[in-house]
Amino acid sequence: MIGTLEYADILDHSELVGEMVLKSDVVESYENARQALIEDSKAQQLIKAFNDIKEQHDEVQRFGSYHPDFNEIMKKVRSAKREMDMNEKVAAFKVAERNLQKMLDDISEYIAFSVSDEIKAPRDGAVLTDTGCGHGGGCGCNAS
Repeated sequence: MIGTLEYADILDHSELVGEMVLKSDVVESYENARQALIEDSKAQQLIKAFNDIKEQHDEVQRFGSYHPDFNEIMKKVRSAKREMDMNEKVAAFKVAERNLQKMLDDISEYIAFSVSDEIKAPRDGAVLTDTGCGHGGGCGCNAS
C-alpha cells in the first residue's frame, strides 16, 4: 500500500512539473513559432516540396547509387532542405524546438541525477540506444 501511495504522490508531483513546463516561456516561444510556421504559406510550400522530394529520395535509396536518378535526386534533396532550412519561420521553429528539447533534457537529467549519478538521462533528444543489448555495448545481461 505504501508503494502505491508513494507512486501516486510522485505522479501528482510530475503533473505539477508538467504544468510548470507548459506555462514556461520556452513552451510559449515554441507554440508561437509553431503557429507562425503553420500560418506561413511560403514555409508550408517549402516543407511540402522537401517532403515530396524526400519520397523520391526514399524510392531511389532502395537501389542506392545504382539508380539512374541517384545523383540528381540527392542534389534536389540537399537543395530543398537548404532552402527550407533558410526560411525564417522554419529556422525560428527549429531554434524554439531545440530550446524546448534542451529544457526537457535538463529536467530529465536533474531528476535522474537526483536519484543516482549512475542513471542515464537522454541528451539532445537522443534515446538511450547507443549501448546495451544489441548495440555493441556491455549491458551485462545473460540473455544470449
